[in-house]
Amino acid sequence: MTEETTDSTEPVADPAPQPTPPRRRLGLLLSVAAVVLTVDVVTKVLAVRMLTPGQPVPIIGDTVTWTLVRNSGAAFSMATSYTWVLTLIASSVVLGIIWMSRRLVSPWWAVGLGMILGGALGNLVDRFFRAPGHLQGHVVDFLSIGWWPVFNVADPAVVGGAILLVGLSIFGFDFDVVGRRRAVDEAERSDADETA
Repeated sequence: MTEETTDSTEPVADPAPQPTPPRRRLGLLLSVAAVVLTVDVVTKVLAVRMLTPGQPVPIIGDTVTWTLVRNSGAAFSMATSYTWVLTLIASSVVLGIIWMSRRLVSPWWAVGLGMILGGALGNLVDRFFRAPGHLQGHVVDFLSIGWWPVFNVADPAVVGGAILLVGLSIFGFDFDVVGRRRAVDEAERSDADETA
């Protein structure tokens, strides 16, 4: 009695393709931060070398001038009596951005966070290395526009980055969602739950 051997090789179904993990945006964040930091530091060095405190240099009449000011406060000369507190807050912001960057996939969040990181680091360099001393150094400001307080490159970078992030949050874009609104994702998930 011979056993009949049948070659039943059924095709094995390919496993479901795994979704590709979203691309992390740490490189973009660091590039934006590096550009802001470099421009901020270079312009401050030039301002200190070329400008004299108390002697504005007109750019557009008296409305826009180069005006060298040492600022002990926050952006746009606010909170001048709390230099060391501002230094600690800026350091916390830098650490927070570094922590968030582990999950960062949105390119727009990377740009906004990079602007804030570069600006915060630019002013922290002054806080740590300029007179009157460690954690209390005065930030170099040099651009005056009309009635607006004198500022530097870091100040509008921080404010612009913050405005961008607020706008992204308002419209539902999250830092760890790639190019899609959070509300759309949630709606799709709830539709899938209902049809299941």
